[in-house]
Amino acid sequence: MANQKNDAEMPNGHLHELFVDELRDILGAEKQLLKGLKKLSAAAEGQKLKDAFETHYAQTEGQIERLKEVFGSLNLSPRAKKCKAMEGLLGEADEIIESFSDDPQVLDAALITAAQKVEHYEIASYGCLVTFAKLMEHTDAEQLLAETLAEEKETDNLLTEIALSEANTGATA
Repeated sequence: MANQKNDAEMPNGHLHELFVDELRDILGAEKQLLKGLKKLSAAAEGQKLKDAFETHYAQTEGQIERLKEVFGSLNLSPRAKKCKAMEGLLGEADEIIESFSDDPQVLDAALITAAQKVEHYEIASYGCLVTFAKLMEHTDAEQLLAETLAEEKETDNLLTEIALSEANTGATA
C-alpha cells in the first residue's frame, strides 16, 4: 500500500508490533463495551443519559467497523483480544449499578462516573494509536483512528454536560 511503510523499512519494527497488539486490544474493548452500554442504558434513569448511551452504542458499532478498516489498511485480519482493562471497567460499572440502584438520583451520577472512566481509557488508547500510525506513516489508519478519537472526546464532553446539567445536581438534592 502506498500509504504504509514496509515493516522491514521501519526503524522500529517493535512499534509496529505494539501498534497491532493495541489495535487488537481496542477492538476487543469495543466489542466488550457493546454489552456494557446495553446495561448502562437499561440502568439509567434520565432520558438524556439513556439517549447518550444508546447513541454511543451505535457509534461503537461504527467504531468496530472502522477498526476493521484499519486492519484492512495494514493487510491484517481484524482479530480482537480480550481487553482486561475494559473487563475491569465494566465490572466496576456493574458494581455501581448494584450499589446505587436503590437511589435513582445518585445512580445516574454514578453511571456517568463509570462511563467516563471507559471514555478516558478509550481516549488514551486511540490517542496512542493515532500517534503510532502517524509515526509509521499509516495515513489511512491515522485518519480512521483520529475520527474515532474525536467521537470518544465528544461522548466524554456530552457525559460531562449531562452530569453538570442534571445528574450531579439531582444527586445533591
